Amino acid sequence: MSLNTYRDVAHTNGYEFTQGGGYELPTYPFVPPPELHSQAPARHPIVIVGGGITGLTLACSLARLGVKAILIDEDDTVGVKGASSRGICYTQKSLEIFERLGVYEPIAAKGTQWSVGRTFAGDDEVYSFDLRQQGSFNLSQQPPFINIQQFYIEAFLVDRIQQLGHVELRWRNRLTAFEQNEQLATLTVETPAGSYRIEAEHVIDATGSNSPLRKWLQVPFDSKRGDDRWCIADVRFSTRPPTERHTWIEAPFNENRAVWQHLMADDVWRIDYQMAPNADPAHVSREDVVRERLARQFGPEVEVEIVWVGPYAYRSECVHHMRHGRVYFMGDSAKVVSPFGARGGNTGVADADNLAWKLAAVLRGQAAPGLLDSYEDERLEAARENVRVTNRTARFLRPAEGIERVYRDAAIALAKRHPFARALVNTGRMAVANPYTQSRIVQYAPGSAAGQSVQNVAFRWANGQAGRMNQLLDWAGGELLLLCFGALDAPALRRLREVLATTPLRAVQVPAGRAPAQASEHVRDPQGHLRGACGLAEGDEPAWALVRPDGYLAASGGAIDGRLVQAIGLTLGLTGVHA
Repeated sequence: MSLNTYRDVAHTNGYEFTQGGGYELPTYPFVPPPELHSQAPARHPIVIVGGGITGLTLACSLARLGVKAILIDEDDTVGVKGASSRGICYTQKSLEIFERLGVYEPIAAKGTQWSVGRTFAGDDEVYSFDLRQQGSFNLSQQPPFINIQQFYIEAFLVDRIQQLGHVELRWRNRLTAFEQNEQLATLTVETPAGSYRIEAEHVIDATGSNSPLRKWLQVPFDSKRGDDRWCIADVRFSTRPPTERHTWIEAPFNENRAVWQHLMADDVWRIDYQMAPNADPAHVSREDVVRERLARQFGPEVEVEIVWVGPYAYRSECVHHMRHGRVYFMGDSAKVVSPFGARGGNTGVADADNLAWKLAAVLRGQAAPGLLDSYEDERLEAARENVRVTNRTARFLRPAEGIERVYRDAAIALAKRHPFARALVNTGRMAVANPYTQSRIVQYAPGSAAGQSVQNVAFRWANGQAGRMNQLLDWAGGELLLLCFGALDAPALRRLREVLATTPLRAVQVPAGRAPAQASEHVRDPQGHLRGACGLAEGDEPAWALVRPDGYLAASGGAIDGRLVQAIGLTLGLTGVHA
């Protein structure tokens, strides 16, 4: 792997490189694919188009599950040549996924963890928060957020894929034509050594917001282009500002417009400046203009190194369907959101995690093909919610004159004095794991947390050593995980053995307190974190929780009975599982 510094002007996904030294990006060699010398197209079970964070997460997930696939990307590097670091803020759910994939440790070592945010209006602090004090964050073994430049994560994923095998990464392979029928898809790919054709059972579009597949298939989508524009500055300082997330709704040093301040890896701060409506983006993004603005913010005596600077304008898009025939859309090819609340790249990571285990289960013959239809149920709901939430933030940050402006000003004034009003101040609702409320493979029941993500909480192995939820998911090996809480009587054990003998399921008992275990595979939950993470009431009453390979709760219940059997069948779309 070699390193090159890219300084050329480039435009992609709303980012334009204008000033600064840029970032050093790893490059990967072009290897002529074997199909160049083949007379007939070779058939592959899965072809992933696009090697950004979404496509690489899917590739890594499949490799971890032992599923063969190829990934093609028209570039020879991670990141985008000449463009910024792009995404920087990664959620607890994404970090939990990255831990399962084996890339969390380098991410945590390189990036900056944070949980504290402070919000200002003018010179006044409106409110602050610590996500570690909130129940939705405080039990996971991963922090609420880590800030790190996106290309680092992509490079870690590439390294991990190469370690795992199973998935072939093809650099400088550009998709130029596509067709499909009920049986397969055919792709034409251009390389420096010539063109070739391949066939695929499943095609994943992770090419981003300018997806050629979306255009070729004439996929309908809703689109809204915002008129709010921002200037990004990635900078280093001679002095170290606070590491907390700082947000100004009205920054005195930016003509009373919004500003974001985040620390990333390499002691680089990402600072986003909202532009005036009539501003010239080229002028605002000039290095000398950026330096003047930085001096107003941090003081003229602070030495500044500009790593990268450039303008962007947000837009929102969302497809009507995330599957078209044999093509699955994910990441920015499915939806585009404004950057407020870190709901872009993180949504793509969750898309990949959702589809990976379903593809693996179907290709292994462990689930019915209809399971793949649930990808749209779940991830389209998430996409629509993220578009809705970010659009609301955009309106708060740039309200129209009149009632919107009056509401915004009133919310800020109230939040300074009254805690109840803080919920009205919308500087970006930070991304969390989207719940699934309309999925065909989730067994909903009164009082159940089915459809919610299960945090990566701590427990104790039978030998007393510390464990975490992700290790149980690893132990399940891509199959469903059944947690049996409390005592198991003889009929329950017998029924459980019958289910285990006929379904792709791994089960583990979680005895209450220090009670003896009836199953050889068991763990301890002294603090009740496992039970709580599954949405089960406190106590020693027997209960079960069915957890999917992506860490989502498929169903929960009390006795080991027909309802559990039905839940397993529903989750996998199997017809041979009976109550």
